[in-house]
Amino acid sequence: MLAALSASPVMAGAFTGRVVPARGIQLYMVKEDMERDPIGTLKLLGAMGYTQLESYGSDKGIFWGKSPAEFKKLANGFGLSLVSTHYNPCNLVDFEKLTVQAAGIGMKYLVCPWLGPQKSVDAFKVFADDFNKRGAICHRHGLRFGYHPHDYPYKPVDGQLPIDVLLAGTDKALVDFQMDVYYAVTEGADPYAYMRQHKGRFKLAHLRDVLKQRLPAGSQEESACDMGEGIIDFKKFFATGLDTGMRYFFVEQSRFFHETPLQSARKNVAYLKGM
Repeated sequence: MLAALSASPVMAGAFTGRVVPARGIQLYMVKEDMERDPIGTLKLLGAMGYTQLESYGSDKGIFWGKSPAEFKKLANGFGLSLVSTHYNPCNLVDFEKLTVQAAGIGMKYLVCPWLGPQKSVDAFKVFADDFNKRGAICHRHGLRFGYHPHDYPYKPVDGQLPIDVLLAGTDKALVDFQMDVYYAVTEGADPYAYMRQHKGRFKLAHLRDVLKQRLPAGSQEESACDMGEGIIDFKKFFATGLDTGMRYFFVEQSRFFHETPLQSARKNVAYLKGM
């Protein structure tokens, strides 16, 4: 298993006095390439300079049609380490089976990627209780449980923000959060305030930038762009994240303007190397 954090002299100037995080990518970003040629895609990502992976519940499964051990060996062969995955909805029994598989190959996180908008804030209180149960299961097997907020947790429901309800209702010893900085910014939240006020809760991040000029409301595409081309100060984001306990950073672009997902992946890792 590759180290969770790796030193990088190229990036060291941007992170004076801090341990420089490994460069990660969420495989959903290159889902078509992974579905077509998982081995070739992993090889390309490793050659680009990524060292950590986050998977998801693809049609071929989290381990892309292979056993957990086979996928780990394949990824490691290209200098990549699978440290986290988003998982598809499942009951607690099936969740524990997945936890055992993930723990068996040294993964660090299982992350819930989606709850969906809800009509009542009470629904998020129920989700918080469920997260605590899943967090306890992960804890028993030496993993951590996380939740990835999209846009809807930053929209008021019954006068409250679901993200605040989830943070308050979950046990910080069992449940971590994965900040998608794009959604926090586009919904008008302050990602730096959230990281500081809830120090140690946001352990993971998804990285993409926000266009300087947003697309019109109702656009089919999101107002996302490659890192360094928009409004987010990523040096500040990394510094604040690292100072408040964030440890895993995954590029995940959602809008590809005159480029392929792999071209975007290459551009984003080059940006990280040059920070």
